[in-house]
Amino acid sequence: MKVLCQARVLVLIGFVLIWQILAWWLQSRYLPTPSAVLLTLWQQLWSGDLLRHLSATLGRVMASFTLAMLLGVGIGILMGSRRAWNEWLDTLVIIGLNIPALVTIILCYIWLGLGETAAILAVAINKIPMVIVTLREGARAIDKDLLQVAQVYRLSPLQSFWKVYWPQLYPYLFAAARNGLALIWKIVLVVELLGRSNGVGFQLGNYFHYFDIKGILAYTFAFVALILILEAVLLRPLEKRLNRWRE
Repeated sequence: MKVLCQARVLVLIGFVLIWQILAWWLQSRYLPTPSAVLLTLWQQLWSGDLLRHLSATLGRVMASFTLAMLLGVGIGILMGSRRAWNEWLDTLVIIGLNIPALVTIILCYIWLGLGETAAILAVAINKIPMVIVTLREGARAIDKDLLQVAQVYRLSPLQSFWKVYWPQLYPYLFAAARNGLALIWKIVLVVELLGRSNGVGFQLGNYFHYFDIKGILAYTFAFVALILILEAVLLRPLEKRLNRWRE
């Protein structure tokens, strides 16, 4: 674990050094130095703007993520365990996977207005098909022998689900969750850019109009850091704990 952490730190240090060298060499306003970006980040943090926009974006990410996971997990398990449901819904899932996110966002804004409901729904709709596909494969990979053992021990259907069926889905759940966070926050930024008056995407749009690369990078790195913290503090420990039964 220590070796892995050291490797990650070394990679980050190497990235910053290469960035610094390129910035010195090019001397361009379009590639500011790391220190200039950090200064902008600190100024935004001190003024309160960074926290305000980050919290708005994070709220939309969490709402969209929760909605997508709840619906996607339920439908995915249903399709993976029931052949008839899979045949009925498979075409819709394929369509959902291939409709561009931008189209979904625009349609939601037109149909529902430029509000939070449209923003969250547009993001969730783009993520739900991916969750469905992942959990469908998980449901298909369930070990039927373990379910038969549960029947031998006369576990109730509810006990069999939570103690035998559900734990086997953990790897697929975390795969869907990780991919979900990576995809959802990117779509949220587009949603905010097109139709919201706050959030990281809204700020990036403002900085783009002024070609302010320092501001763009400052907000980008702030949100990436937040996602990495969520991964390290929440997802990894939770995944390790829930998958302990496999060891």
